[in-house]
Amino acid sequence: MTTTVPLIYSFHEFLGVADAVADHVISAQNLALYETLDKVQIAEKKHEQRKRSLIAESTSTTSINGNGKIKKEKKKKAEARFKIALSGGSLIKILNQGLMSRQQEIEWDKWDIYFADERLVPFESNESNYGQAKRMIFDLIEGDLKPNVYHIDESLISDPQECADNYEKLLIGNFAKKDSVKLPMFDLLLLGCAPDGHIASLFPKHGESLREKLAWCIPVLNAPSGPPNRISLSIPVICHAHRVTFVVEGLTKAPIMHIIMERPEKGLPSSIVNEGAAGRVTWFVDDDALKDCYDVTKKKYKFLSIKAPPDSH
Repeated sequence: MTTTVPLIYSFHEFLGVADAVADHVISAQNLALYETLDKVQIAEKKHEQRKRSLIAESTSTTSINGNGKIKKEKKKKAEARFKIALSGGSLIKILNQGLMSRQQEIEWDKWDIYFADERLVPFESNESNYGQAKRMIFDLIEGDLKPNVYHIDESLISDPQECADNYEKLLIGNFAKKDSVKLPMFDLLLLGCAPDGHIASLFPKHGESLREKLAWCIPVLNAPSGPPNRISLSIPVICHAHRVTFVVEGLTKAPIMHIIMERPEKGLPSSIVNEGAAGRVTWFVDDDALKDCYDVTKKKYKFLSIKAPPDSH
C-alpha cells in the first residue's frame, strides 16, 4: 500500500472538534442542496425553489383512472437531497455537541440519514447506533420538519445475514431505483475510529470483510469487541462516498492513529479508506489523539458556514 496523505485538521480540545465537524456537515449539506456555500446565492436558490413549489401546487395534469373518474396529478420535480451516513460511538456525542445548537442552519427535511454500521441489539440498548442517534439527535430536532432516517429492521437482529441483505435492498431501492448503479454515493460519510482500529464494523484481520468487493452491506459475526453480531457498509461503498470524514478524539486513540498515519502498510481499515478514497478523505482529530504522530501535516480548519469560534484552533 502506498502512502496517501489525507487532510488532517487538528484541535486542542473536544469542543473545537465538535464545532468544526458541525461546520463541515452544514457546508456539505449546502453544497449538496445548492452547489454553493455563498449565503446570498443559497437564499436566492431557496426563493426560486419556493416559487417552483407554489407553481407546481397550482399546476396539475388531468387524467382518467380505471373507474372513469377524473383525477389530478401534480407535476413535481425531484428535489435535491442531502444523503449522509453515520457511524456510532463518540461520533454521535460530537454531532450532538456541535449540531444541535445550530439547527436554524440545518434543513432537516432535506436530509436522508443512513447508518454506516449497526450493532444487532434492540434499539433501546445503549449499544444501538440508531438508538443512540435517536436519543441524542433525532429526538432533539426542533420543529415539524424531520429527516428521513433509514435504519435496520429491528425484527431481523437475530439473523445478521438477513439483516444485512435487507438493509442492502433498502439502499438499492433508494440509490438505484430503475437505474443500474454499481455503488451508492453518499454526499458525506462520517466515521469514528476505535482504539483497536475498527471503523464502522470493519475490524482489522477479522474474516474476509475487508476484501469484500461486491456486496453493499455485509454481516459481521463474532466481532472482537462490543456486541458480537453487526452489519456494516463494505469498503467499496465507503470509498465511493463523495466525502469520507473521520472524527477521532482522546488519548486512547493515540497509538492507533500512529499506525494509521505512519504505518499504512499495516492495512488497517482506515488506511485502506485513506488510499481508496484518496482526495476525498478528511480527519478531524484533537491533539491528544495525534500525540504519537510525528510525520503528519496538521492543518488549521477554516470555517466555511460561520465565523470561527474565538477558541477554535
